[in-house]
This record gives sequence, C-alpha cells and structure tokens, in this order.
Amino acid sequence: MQPEFRKSFIKMKKAIHPSNYRDVVFKDMSNEEITITKSTVNTKETIEINGVEYPLYKIEISSSSHPFYTGKMKFVDSAGRVDKFNQRYKKQ
Repeated sequence: MQPEFRKSFIKMKKAIHPSNYRDVVFKDMSNEEITITKSTVNTKETIEINGVEYPLYKIEISSSSHPFYTGKMKFVDSAGRVDKFNQRYKKQ
C-alpha cells in the first residue's frame, strides 16, 4: 500500500517555532495506516518511506480506525432497558 503525500510549502514566520518542528510519520497500529504531518513530538524510532527516513510515532487509534468515525459503533438499546425497568417495577 503506497500512501499519498501532500506537502504544503507555506512560509512560516521565523523564530517562533520550536527547533524540532519537522515531518513526522504517525502510524495507527490497529490498521497500519500512516499519516505524515509536521510535528514537534519526540520519537525514538524512524521509518523509511519512498527512500526518505522520517521519525515514527505509533498511535493506538486514529480517525481511520475509531468506531465513531468508521461507522462501526455499537449503540446501546436504551428503549429496551426502559421497557425492562417498567415491566419489573409496574407492580409497585
């Protein structure tokens, strides 16, 4: 799977950003998806993509694997719970 890269070449103001502001790879460990973005996060590992070595930051969950964003979220049937409650306590 080859990721697509988008880089923006926006000029930043000088002397206001930290010195370690650079491209970093964020890798979602649940589905192996990677994202390259600018960050100052401290990393110990690196990864090579298309012949370029980037710092690697591993994350457990991202918008590409989170149940809310992927549509695989399980909803609790609150109506069923209310019915059970009413049936259990309707004698009182």
